[in-house]
Amino acid sequence: MPLIGYRENSLYCEDVLVAELAEEYGTPLYVYSRNRILENYRTFARALEGADAVVCYALKANSNPAILKMLADEGAGADVVSSGELHLAGKAGFARAKTAFAGVGKREDEIAYALDQGIASFNVESLPELQLLSLATVRKNVKTRVSLRINPDIDAQSHPYITTGLNTNKFGIEASKALEAFTYAASLPGLDVKGVHIHIGSQIITPDPFVAAAKFLADFVPKVQSAGVDIRHIDFGGGFGVPYYNAVRHEAIPAEDGMHDAIASPADILVQVRQILDPLGCSLWLEPGRAIVADAGFLVTRVLYHKETSAKKFLIVDAAMTDLLRPSLYNAHHQIVPCEISTFEHELVDVVGPVCESGDFLARERAMNKMHPGEYAAVMTAGAYGFALSSHYNSRPRPAEVLINGDRVRIVRQRETFEDL
Repeated sequence: MPLIGYRENSLYCEDVLVAELAEEYGTPLYVYSRNRILENYRTFARALEGADAVVCYALKANSNPAILKMLADEGAGADVVSSGELHLAGKAGFARAKTAFAGVGKREDEIAYALDQGIASFNVESLPELQLLSLATVRKNVKTRVSLRINPDIDAQSHPYITTGLNTNKFGIEASKALEAFTYAASLPGLDVKGVHIHIGSQIITPDPFVAAAKFLADFVPKVQSAGVDIRHIDFGGGFGVPYYNAVRHEAIPAEDGMHDAIASPADILVQVRQILDPLGCSLWLEPGRAIVADAGFLVTRVLYHKETSAKKFLIVDAAMTDLLRPSLYNAHHQIVPCEISTFEHELVDVVGPVCESGDFLARERAMNKMHPGEYAAVMTAGAYGFALSSHYNSRPRPAEVLINGDRVRIVRQRETFEDL
C-alpha cells in the first residue's frame, strides 16, 4: 500500500486520514510522510554502496528543522547555499565533514562564518570569489578545502529558470576557462584545491544530461590532474526529477497525461553515472533535494467558493501563491485531488487563491472532480520548494506543517499568527 494514496474514497498519508488533519490543524496545511522521505534518501544511499560517497541533502528544497534532523540522523551530508542554511544544518546535527557550501553570491561575512564552522568544502563559482576566500583564510590563518564549480554548457532539458549548466546561466566557471581557473586557484594561499563541482539543473527526467555531465568530467578531471592540481573529489550536484503527474490514482479521478509518467529513477541514472566516474578514483558527493522530499509532501487547502463567469469556472481555495509559488513562478504542474471523493463527475476549472494577483493560481484549465465549498483538496508533490518559497505577501501568515509517522502526527511548524507578520 502506498504511503500517500487512497483507501477506498479517502486520501491517507501513511495511516492518517488527511481530511481529519485538515479539520484538526486547519488549512492551508503542509503534510509530510516521514517514511517516504527516509525511503527516498535510502534509495540514493543504496545506489552509492561500495563507493567513497556522500549523499548531501540540498536544504534549499525544504529546510524544516524536523526533516533536517531526520536526514542528519540517517547520516546524510548537507548542501547549503547561505549562512542561514549552514546554521540550520548545524542545529540539526549534520556533520561539518559532510557539509559543502555552494552558491554564486557568498558574502564576506558568510565565508568567515563557514570558515569558523570548519565545513568540508567551499564550492567556488568565480575568480573573484576565489580571491575573497583566499583573503579570508589568510586573515584567519587557516586553510580550507575548495572545489570549483564548472559550467559545462550542457542543457538539462528542464524549465529555463532551473537550468543552471548553460554558458548563459550565472552559475559556475565556463568550461573553456576552467583549467586556467584551477591552476590559478592552486596558486592562492589558504586554498586546498581538491574537487570539481558540477550541477547542470533541476527536475531532470532523463539520464542523458547526467551522462553527458559525467562524460565531461571523465575527460576534464585527468586534464586538471595533469596540470598538477591534485583532484580527489567530485561533487556531481543534484537535479534528479520526480513525477508531478498522476501522483495518486483512483478510478474516480481524471487520469493525467501519461507521457509525463516516464521519469528515470535516481538508481538507474546513478548506475550509468558511476560506470563513467568510478574509474577516476575520486570520492563522489551528490546533492539531491527535490528527489528526497517532493513526493513526500502535499498542501491541503479548503474550497471557499465556486465561481462561474461567461468564460470559465473558478474553484477559489484558501491556499495561494504565498503558500505554493511554483505554479505562478514556473507554470509548474501539481496534481490536485479531493481529500474525500464524493462524485465521479468532473469539470474544467481554474484553481485560484485569495491573493490580489491574476497570477495567483494553483492550476489552470484543469479537469477535476466537482468540489463544493467546505471540502478539502490536496495539492500533491509539494514537499520541495513549497513552504521554502512561501511569503507574507498580502500579509498572509504562513501555514502549519505536520509530519506523519504511521498513525502518529507531529506538528513540526506552528501556523503563523498576526503577531508573526
